[in-house]
Amino acid sequence: MGASQTASKPTYIGIDGGGSKCRASIYTEDLVLLGTGVAGRANPLHGLEQAFQSIEESVQLALADANLKPEGAAELIAGAGLAGVNVPSLFEKMAAWQHPFKAMYLTSDLHTACIGAHEGEDGAVIITGTGSCGYAHVGEETLCLGGHGFALGDKGSGAWLGLKAAEHVLLSLDGFAPETQLTPVLMAQFGASDTTAIVEKLAGKSSSVYATLARSVLECAAAGDKVALNIVTEGAEYISQMARALLAVNPPRFSMIGGLAEPLQPWLDKDIAEAIAPTLAPPEVGAALFAKHSHDDRH
Repeated sequence: MGASQTASKPTYIGIDGGGSKCRASIYTEDLVLLGTGVAGRANPLHGLEQAFQSIEESVQLALADANLKPEGAAELIAGAGLAGVNVPSLFEKMAAWQHPFKAMYLTSDLHTACIGAHEGEDGAVIITGTGSCGYAHVGEETLCLGGHGFALGDKGSGAWLGLKAAEHVLLSLDGFAPETQLTPVLMAQFGASDTTAIVEKLAGKSSSVYATLARSVLECAAAGDKVALNIVTEGAEYISQMARALLAVNPPRFSMIGGLAEPLQPWLDKDIAEAIAPTLAPPEVGAALFAKHSHDDRH
């Protein structure tokens, strides 16, 4: 669809920015998808410039996918759900950005994920990807849990699973912890031959790098490795506890979102796993809906 065909009615772009990637999707007023673009991480906690760059790159890719011109960003009404903007100072800095859009409405990725998961209705979500966090909106009540960031929190997340695995492997190689199948798996994944090489590959790295180990930890746990089993069990127990706290406010629906949402389900408490409802729409739709409602309220 060309620019001239979409100029007469508002066009929205929903942006979902997390610790590993930023996805932007362009929609018509009726939420028909026109195009999508994916770029690098967009959590301002890890750098404002990186967040700005990832948003702009994903938007340009979405415009190209929709057969719209690069300058078409100026006609878009943007909803941006970003990790990290629950920190007030980061929200203020992101809100002050000289963005390329016609208008931009900013909120947390949790908020837009919840809007999308339940198509604008009340509900609760847990995001388990690179990080972990929970959110519920019921009537006038809002509850936010976790989301404290790597490495202060994000228990049960991909980054946390990877960090715990790396910590144990280093202790094991030094002779201070039991042997584990995680050791050869981690060494193979990073092409490392000793502790020094592992430290070189991981020291000072971002949460997204540690999160690349998560699938291996889950696979080793499923294969019966005791160390991996303990790590995954501890993480899943935390996610189950978070879910109980969210369900205590009686949301009509509860969903899990993120790259680990499905792989973690077998490890959750049975009643929690059974309470999970499928997401009705992705976070980008939630961000677009947020933009649409916010823009309508102001005009």
